Amino acid sequence: MDTVSRRRRSKIMAAVKSRGNVSTEGAVRRIFLSNGITGWRRHLNSIPGKPDFAFRSARVAVFVDGCFWHGCSICRRNITPSANKTYWRAKIKKNQARDRRINAELQKSRWRVVRIWEHDIAKAPAKVARRVRNLLAENP
Repeated sequence: MDTVSRRRRSKIMAAVKSRGNVSTEGAVRRIFLSNGITGWRRHLNSIPGKPDFAFRSARVAVFVDGCFWHGCSICRRNITPSANKTYWRAKIKKNQARDRRINAELQKSRWRVVRIWEHDIAKAPAKVARRVRNLLAENP
């Protein structure tokens, strides 16, 4: 149950702008640094979908997906808010469709895409590093 009024919640959510998730992206950055993964740039406008991390020379795009916003099917954070359920279901479905479209667009341009779920950052950082390192080691 929400602890604020419907009007207040609407105002709060309307103020949320996509400026990158500092905590999750920062955690991935720390995983990269602690595992010697280098050569990435952040939020490059020149790449479709503006990946959170891009390895230009290897043509690898990394997106850090929040479990709620991208509709993680295995995480408890994927619970639809009780207020305005129709809106939230449609919003998350639209985000998922955009993710698929961006993946296809990047793959068509010979980019390889890694999507890292928010829950994997805390629960399986070694898995995150391994997935990215393995993709970087492959010849495109």
